Amino acid sequence: MALSPQFKEYLEELFEPVAPVTIKRMFGGAGVFKETPKGRLMFALVADEVIYLKAGDGNRAAFEERDLEPFVFESKSGKRGVMSYHRMPEACFDDPDELKGWALAAVDAAIAAKD
Repeated sequence: MALSPQFKEYLEELFEPVAPVTIKRMFGGAGVFKETPKGRLMFALVADEVIYLKAGDGNRAAFEERDLEPFVFESKSGKRGVMSYHRMPEACFDDPDELKGWALAAVDAAIAAKD
């Protein structure tokens, strides 16, 4: 499913607590990027209007404690792939402070992955 202009606008509003961010359409979904000391890095991805945040050593346990599943895709050859992005907690949709904490932890994970 392609990213609709309305959902793109919604994402920009949702991620306002960590603005500025850039939303880039890709692979039928979108990547959410933030400028960091390591360059512009993707810290969230959107697929079928589900938001996933970057996970790393510093925040993976928080996703696992809440049973927030990872992003899984199927390649053209039929192989199943799992990426280091996990579904964003529901609380982030209603609480800007909660979103900011999770999003900044995802940015930190993206920075650490770049090292």
